[in-house]
Amino acid sequence: MNPREVAIEIAARYDTNNPFEIARERNIKVLYEPMKTTFGFYVRYRRIQHIILNNELSEGMQRFVCAHELGHSILHANLNVPKLTKYTMFSRDKFEMQANTFAVELLLPDGFLREYADCSIYQLAASVGVPKEFIELKRCANRV
Repeated sequence: MNPREVAIEIAARYDTNNPFEIARERNIKVLYEPMKTTFGFYVRYRRIQHIILNNELSEGMQRFVCAHELGHSILHANLNVPKLTKYTMFSRDKFEMQANTFAVELLLPDGFLREYADCSIYQLAASVGVPKEFIELKRCANRV
């Protein structure tokens, strides 16, 4: 599965790029918990899906982590993927890269970039919670 194409399809299907709304529509429960180094994780137990987010993250970072974990729920539904921490966030692991690409594509759709063409991609990324370190994923995906 191509994470970019899946993100575009999911956004169109649910008519939103908001990962919290998409999670709700997909009956994925989003919970907030205090966690020291863990940003969030996705878990499926007895067919019930949950995204657990660190309640101490900024709103923008919670949005990105929710989109990342939503990516796992769609792209890797049957895999046991590790939790996202400040240490694993920049992992080069295939599944983490796919979830990050999904999150970037969901939160920074091409139409949004065109609509605000007078703003830099860094400004737009910051406005929707995409860390600047992941902007290159958007640039790489658009080259394909």
